Amino acid sequence: MTSVVSSPSRTIRIGSRKSQLALIQTYWVQEQLQKSFPDITFEVHTMATHGDKILDVALAKIGDKGLFTKELELGMINQEIDFAVHSLKDLPTRLPEGLVLAAITERENPADALVVHEKHKDKQIDTLPEGAVIGTSSLRRLAQLRHRYPHFTFKDVRGNLNTRMAKLDAGEYDALILAVAGLQRLGMGDRIHQVLPKEVSLHAVGQGALGIECRAEDTELISLLKAIEHPETRDRCLAERAFLRELEGGCQVPIGVNTEVKDNNLTLTGIVASVDGQKVVKDTISGATKDAEQLGIELAQRMRGQGAQEILDQIFAEIQRGS
Repeated sequence: MTSVVSSPSRTIRIGSRKSQLALIQTYWVQEQLQKSFPDITFEVHTMATHGDKILDVALAKIGDKGLFTKELELGMINQEIDFAVHSLKDLPTRLPEGLVLAAITERENPADALVVHEKHKDKQIDTLPEGAVIGTSSLRRLAQLRHRYPHFTFKDVRGNLNTRMAKLDAGEYDALILAVAGLQRLGMGDRIHQVLPKEVSLHAVGQGALGIECRAEDTELISLLKAIEHPETRDRCLAERAFLRELEGGCQVPIGVNTEVKDNNLTLTGIVASVDGQKVVKDTISGATKDAEQLGIELAQRMRGQGAQEILDQIFAEIQRGS
């Protein structure tokens, strides 16, 4: 096929969702690539995804796989765009035939954040009052927080970040649980009231990292994209994604992770929780970073034997019944 690198006149088309956060992330990727390859033109093309269009229904009730990625993937398959920039946590662990995860960028802080209404500015999550209304659209956050804080009231919240913040500030919620990385990228880091420790909430698979997806056949483009890959983040996220894939959990299943790398050794912690927070299976595995994906698979298999599969089967059955 035509060489990307040896054809400076070629314009490379980058696909992005239309949301403010998606565009900030995509323009960052465009800027990094433009610095590395000044003779190539990189153009951003935007698309609205299914998840962007439905803002009044809980995510778990409208399906999960490809909710924010399918239209971009079709764009690549149909040669309308050359690669797509995703929040890695939104990218399913099984990609359509002919597409690959070409690069993973350096991760922002992957933790969850507590954002509070003004009246609770003197509180931390442990000191919020009984019955406090906590907004989250994530089953993962919901399950973990229900387990630890059964005295809170949890309420779904959708819309872009500005919309969610407006609802919080208007008093519809006492607090929101959001991603630290998203708040920081949108210039709202000052709204982070508390970064939740991993003991409270393990983060989503891939949270804080960007995943760049392209056609598997475009080997020269894949080589080019490696210029902005971050090896440690890649190893951590490959372990996390293998763990999720082995458990066959989509982005709207209560599965959380934490990964750490030190001296070429990777430690992966995983959690599977029932939506009501009553049942929790949690475990940790360590090994060489070169075996990242195998570590994720082994941890999933171990936890499946500890009861994780029963929890997931029940959740899938509930989702299929539309509950």
